Amino acid sequence: MNWTESIKAFEGYLRIERGLSENSVESYVRDVNKLAQYVELEKESILPEELFLKDLQNFIQYISELGIEASSQARLISGIRAFYRFMILSGAMKTDPSELLLQPKVGRKLPDIINNAEIDELIAAIDLSKPEGERNKAIIEVLYACGLRVSELINLKISNLYLNDEFIKVVGKGSKERLVPIGNSAIKQLNTYMNQVRVQQKIQNGFEDFVFLNRRGKSLTRVMIFTIVKNLALKIGMKKTISPHTFRHSFASELVERGADLRAVQEMLGHESITTTEIYTHLDRQYLRSTLIQFHPRGK
Repeated sequence: MNWTESIKAFEGYLRIERGLSENSVESYVRDVNKLAQYVELEKESILPEELFLKDLQNFIQYISELGIEASSQARLISGIRAFYRFMILSGAMKTDPSELLLQPKVGRKLPDIINNAEIDELIAAIDLSKPEGERNKAIIEVLYACGLRVSELINLKISNLYLNDEFIKVVGKGSKERLVPIGNSAIKQLNTYMNQVRVQQKIQNGFEDFVFLNRRGKSLTRVMIFTIVKNLALKIGMKKTISPHTFRHSFASELVERGADLRAVQEMLGHESITTTEIYTHLDRQYLRSTLIQFHPRGK
């Protein structure tokens, strides 16, 4: 198969066999397309199965010299490895040239977080006199209370709310479902939004079950959530650069810092690997020291 055919087949595999989200599929395909473009420039008509480890190493060297950061290089390498694993599985190749391709050393960047007082400031800045005010307040409350991804928030369904039981069902990456507990503050605001605002909206066909709606009665977009958060941060003069994902980081960090079991946090976040969750153990030194003193037999 040529590059176009191989990438098309790879895309279908990711979407159908792996069940990845649209964003993940696009990211993988984009990475492999970069390799294909490089091959076209350097090797002309060479096929995917004709590349060797050295060719892939040269490609990584090429993108490094372009100034692409180590973290982006690491993601590219992950995409290339996934592509060649697919080529092996499909029978198009017998050996994997990416098997020994080394990842660049990436320092794991600690995520920015905001504290509970800053959350209160953001919520206080919401204009509740406007129709979208109660909705936006509910959005902030749910993001912080449940640690949802943006895609999970905008696709949250009324049929997946179990507010009497203080749980919501979330459809995460790869269409995997999980139950996430939800606190009283978020429950109260969700009920206010749905019972006082949402019930008065004219809802477009097909969007009846979506929790959060725009003024046209359709589901919100990712961009809209980013805009809501950005505008609130500007309104209170927040110095930190925050996004909807900041609430997810803050949710996890608060739980870990207050002693929550890492496995429980992993389950609530929907992380496949515990190593992904471990990034949230960036607790301050004083907290770690006080924990040692309190719990270790020789800590005092």
